[in-house]
Amino acid sequence: MSEVPGTGRVIADRYRLLDALGAGGAGIVWRARDEVLGREVAVKEVRAPADLPAAEAERLYARLEREARAAARVSHRNVVAVHDVVTQDSRPWIVMELVRGLTLSDVLGADGPLSPRRAARIGAEVLAALRGAHGAGVLHRDVKPGNVLLANDGRVMLTDFGVTTAEDSSALTAAGEPVGAPEYLAPERALGRTPGPESDLWSLGVLLYAATEGRSPFRRDTPPDTLRAVADEEPPPLLRAGPLTPVVEELLRKDPAERLTAPEAERRLRVLAAGGTGSPGGGAAGTSPPPGDPAPPDEAAATGGEPGSRPEPPAPDGSTRRTGLLLALGAVLLALLVVGGLVWALTGNDGSGGTSDGSAPTAVSSVSSA
Repeated sequence: MSEVPGTGRVIADRYRLLDALGAGGAGIVWRARDEVLGREVAVKEVRAPADLPAAEAERLYARLEREARAAARVSHRNVVAVHDVVTQDSRPWIVMELVRGLTLSDVLGADGPLSPRRAARIGAEVLAALRGAHGAGVLHRDVKPGNVLLANDGRVMLTDFGVTTAEDSSALTAAGEPVGAPEYLAPERALGRTPGPESDLWSLGVLLYAATEGRSPFRRDTPPDTLRAVADEEPPPLLRAGPLTPVVEELLRKDPAERLTAPEAERRLRVLAAGGTGSPGGGAAGTSPPPGDPAPPDEAAATGGEPGSRPEPPAPDGSTRRTGLLLALGAVLLALLVVGGLVWALTGNDGSGGTSDGSAPTAVSSVSSA
């Protein structure tokens, strides 16, 4: 196998390129070694299209560098961390955490659609990453299976914030320029409107649709036709999503204000991932705590004790009290008969109040008879 040109180069006097992990229209992602810290990292080499005018290429590099620095603000267990942004050959190079695994698009291509439960688990982790990014004021804007990593250690990681934008910075892209995969764009972005966190939620809905159905709902033969479908057409009915269907449908509302909120979507996805059926606006439907689990907090509050404590038995009613009284009187009478029989047995033979050598067996016999 021939060596990829550039292998062995040292970028910014620190990062030695070892081998290419993947290549696309935006550049190459390298496995590299950080010579200062002695660890392996991923380095994204950004390349502008060869036919792009120099001025446009410069603007592109400026935008990508700014957005990479914005992505570095996001610190979350489900987000591939950006360690550094350096400049080499007048281009930005983005240094990221190296995650070993496969992309979701690789898995779908090799194994086909996912079960609703597995798709819900992946969706919940992606949504957690998006909430972390949105909390830092960063939109991803390119949520798709190719940007979701399924790590060998079981983690689900969202990567490639190379087309993200910081909410507090001015856009450098030309007006109306589509960014990211057109079939995953939200309708408001396809119409040239300002995106918000709800736009990433729409993209997650398309991702979940594709993960369970095996195809994107809006992909058409050309990008313009795809954008028209995103803006104007409803997705085909879901056939394989099962209990995941309502979540996907509520994420794919054309009006951003009508979409499922991020907290509610994550809650329902986690319920589905655990094997339950997510119920709108409430707790987990169709699920119950396994045997031995503590009582729910509301039960503990009702009993006034610690979680898991048993409630006090109910106070007896009138009939129960009457029955108990009769039983108590019967027991007293029985005790009197027993004592009387015992006294008779001990004193009845000679009237002296003493006992003979055979009195003990007589007393036992009298107790038994009584």
